[in-house]
Parts: sequence; C-alpha cells; structure tokens
Amino acid sequence: MHESPPGYQLLSAYGGKIGMLTVRKATLGNLDAITEIYNDAVLKTVATFDTEPKSLEEQKVWFANHSSKYQILVAEQDGLVVGWASLSRWSDRCAYSDTAEISLYVREGHRGKGIGKRLIREIVQEGKRAGLHTVIARITEGNDVSIHLHESVGFKHIGTMREVGRKFGKLLDVYLMQLIYD
Repeated sequence: MHESPPGYQLLSAYGGKIGMLTVRKATLGNLDAITEIYNDAVLKTVATFDTEPKSLEEQKVWFANHSSKYQILVAEQDGLVVGWASLSRWSDRCAYSDTAEISLYVREGHRGKGIGKRLIREIVQEGKRAGLHTVIARITEGNDVSIHLHESVGFKHIGTMREVGRKFGKLLDVYLMQLIYD
C-alpha cells in the first residue's frame, strides 16, 4: 500500500515504465509548479486566453478561491508536479453554485503519456463527490486532444462561441462542452 506524506490525501497512484504517478489534492506548496505549468501554456499555447504570465501573488488568490467543492488536483511523478486540474466556480451568482468550470494542464514534455486522462478522471470524480450538478469546459479550436479527453469522460458538445478570443494574432473559436452528473 502506498503511504501518503502527512497532510496529503492520496486519490490514486499507479506504477508504469515512466515511474509512479500520483494524483492528489494540491497544497499551497504546489503553487510554484502549478504556476510554472500554467505560465508555460500562457506563453506557448491557445489553451488559455491569458496573454501575460500570472504572478505567484495572483495565483495565491486563485488557489484561495478553491474549496472542498471546487478542488485542485496535482499529478506527481518521481517527485515532480507534471500536471494539474481544477474545478472552479462558474459564476459568483448563487443560482450557479452547483456548476463548475474545469481546467487541466500537463507539463510540456509529459504530454501524451496518460497524465491528462488520469487527472480528468479524478477531477470529474471529485466534482461528483462534492455534489456538483454539472461541469463546463471551454476548449479553443484546434485542441483536438482536449476535446477527445473530455469526450472520454462523458462531456458533450453544447455549442461554439465564434471568434471570441484573439491570441498570437488570430481570432479563435471556443467550443463549449458539458458534463451533467446523473
């Protein structure tokens, strides 16, 4: 049996050719790695429409806005945070309290190895355990891997927002996907 360090709740672990992958609830101590992974996506991809890297202070506010209902998970491999996923409040309007938005990022060099699949499965289960009714995903056009990943856990296409973001000099569509828990 795998023992978790004190204060960590282990959600799942498995061993493979590339080492042990552990998915667990994020701690404030993981914020540097989470921010590093996110800022890499900000600078190099259209996965986020942020165009400027986030500071650690900004990320501390983001982290503090999560709770037992709106979780942040990290995937660790050989002591390195290689990805993270979160469920964030969809809106501050009370009627949306059982709706969350999903985010998922995997460190460059670790993509295509099943880490995103493990994270999305775990974060979706966390949402169900927390009593959420639905989870929304916004995925930028051209991100077929993310679309397939979301479909693999039951997300359905619900619409497209046309040309709503501009990044790297191009207007981009955003696909909306939704998972409704039974």
